[in-house]
Amino acid sequence: MNPAAPPDRPHGAQAVPANAADPLLKPSGNLLNNLCLELQRHPPFNEMEPAHVKAFVAASRQAYFAPGEAVVRPEDGPVRELFFIRRGAITGKRGLSDVAGGAFQYEAGDLFPISAVLARRAPTTTYSATEDTFVLGLPADEMQALAETSPVFGDFLNRRILKFLDLSRAALQVVYASQALAEQSLETPLAQLCHKAPVTCSPDTPLQDVLSQMHRLRIGSMLVVNPAGEPVGILTRYDILGRVALAQLPMATPIAQVMVQPVHSLTTAHTAQDAALLMSQHGIRHVPITREGRAVGIVSERDLFALQRLSLKHVSGSIRNAADVPTLKLVAHDIRRFARSLLGQGVQAKQLTALISHLNDVLTARLLEIKAAEHGLDPQRFCWVALGSEGRGEQTIATDQDNALILADPADGPPHDKARLLAFAREVNEALDACGYPLCRGNIMASNPDCCLTESEWRQRFAQWIDQGSPNDLLNASIYFDFRALAGRPALAADLREFVTRRAAANPRFLRQLAVNGLAHGAPLNWLGQIDTTPVDGVATLDLKLQGTAIFVDVARLYALARGVPATGTRERFEALGPLLGVPPHEHQAWVGGFEFLQMLRLRAQLDGTTVGDSANRIAVGGLNDIDRRILKETLRVARTLQQRVKLDYER
Repeated sequence: MNPAAPPDRPHGAQAVPANAADPLLKPSGNLLNNLCLELQRHPPFNEMEPAHVKAFVAASRQAYFAPGEAVVRPEDGPVRELFFIRRGAITGKRGLSDVAGGAFQYEAGDLFPISAVLARRAPTTTYSATEDTFVLGLPADEMQALAETSPVFGDFLNRRILKFLDLSRAALQVVYASQALAEQSLETPLAQLCHKAPVTCSPDTPLQDVLSQMHRLRIGSMLVVNPAGEPVGILTRYDILGRVALAQLPMATPIAQVMVQPVHSLTTAHTAQDAALLMSQHGIRHVPITREGRAVGIVSERDLFALQRLSLKHVSGSIRNAADVPTLKLVAHDIRRFARSLLGQGVQAKQLTALISHLNDVLTARLLEIKAAEHGLDPQRFCWVALGSEGRGEQTIATDQDNALILADPADGPPHDKARLLAFAREVNEALDACGYPLCRGNIMASNPDCCLTESEWRQRFAQWIDQGSPNDLLNASIYFDFRALAGRPALAADLREFVTRRAAANPRFLRQLAVNGLAHGAPLNWLGQIDTTPVDGVATLDLKLQGTAIFVDVARLYALARGVPATGTRERFEALGPLLGVPPHEHQAWVGGFEFLQMLRLRAQLDGTTVGDSANRIAVGGLNDIDRRILKETLRVARTLQQRVKLDYER
């Protein structure tokens, strides 16, 4: 290791060249140990084996850079070293950074420029010291050798933002574990719950044999499989009364005539959360588990109850059994309590928001069922759709209503009683407000006559927005075009989705206007690459929705419409768009990871009540721990890169 340049070296004096092939001088044992301890305070070194950390330090050289001095420049050619900042700060400017506006700053504990070193290419940005800065420089060959030796180090280099997310999620789980009601995690793979092979039979097995075996083994279900071992049906003890006893079927009847089919199954790679969600969605109590198509186990409702005291089935069951609005108002509190429980288990943002949205869907569907019956309405004559974040399945705890009604065209039946439908919708909106879902300030709700239209009227309105593209049309499109069916006749929403996707993809002018509109608010990073905060009551704050998730949502919607992707969820859109845009998996995984990190910060702040001011999404940046602050900057940088892609594609 080369000795560090003297700390008192005058500013502007020549630093040790970053790409110079300096001879390595072996450090003293004490210096080596001290540097290892210093590195182990930062990721990924805090998870690496001590011998691997020591190898990093021993193969590195130390260098000092004065304020304003360049460390790495595009004109120097391929980068030959990976740098670790011991003290000081480095800012990247020019190159691609200019396209998105601004720069990015690395601080003590950061590694840079990872992508350029991995690709053995010249950087696209000039990295310069912004203050007295001391770094360790690891030669590219040594970096590659260490990455092959240390899986932790190699994984971090290739999945930097995703690795930071793992660390953040782990820290968050520790904070909430003491508050969690769950005994085990819903993240448990189903492979771990399949302790024994399922009891199965063939489709032609007589009911006499099936029921005798169920009684003798004291099991609640019989799984029916074909000769290849694939599940084709199931019969549970809850089905026997209606399908066998009341039907007075002979005991010689083959089980194929009474089994429930098709059977809903999952694979061993799915989690307990997936099983709980499937049970809740379909009202079932048993889920067969397969490996390569063959049944290897079965998970029951009782198994999931053993995983958690407060279950998804319990919460959704309470909602479905609610007889009136006051009861729904009471059980709605369980959704918040359940969310806190899952947060303590370390459940990821994608799953947590999916569960919250699902339970909100169940509550809304039950409320619609109650109110439709009271008003004597046929749900098959309309479709209640969710818009905005609810339409994307990305609701957090603090969310207002965005909904609408799609009515069947008059040719499909008798004329609609619009006044009656609006009265029904108004009661639903008011009941949702009582359950904790505030009325929309912009009145984008089904009780608004402008949000209660026939399918043909919706087509006409959406076509006008796409063809004209006024500022107000673009704003409406960003809300309405994420619609999703919740109750009633889903085919009405499916047909309208196909129309919007096809019409938007065929209108480049509209897509460009949508792109420009989404670029109006850039990622909140200042010219130094620091988080650009807004003071509120003397506190440096950031709105995680308007200045964070909205950027990801807008970009995902734009490219989904342009590429004909029908999905409405941001994650699903990015996952579908990655291959279509020719983006490497690790890059579009970073898009998803950054979006979900912001979602998790929003959920945590809302559950903790630590939001600032009158916004449910504004947080105090100074209150974040070191890992969350770092990943927030990384995430905002990803957001800026996404906007950079949009600029290149649509502002030419």
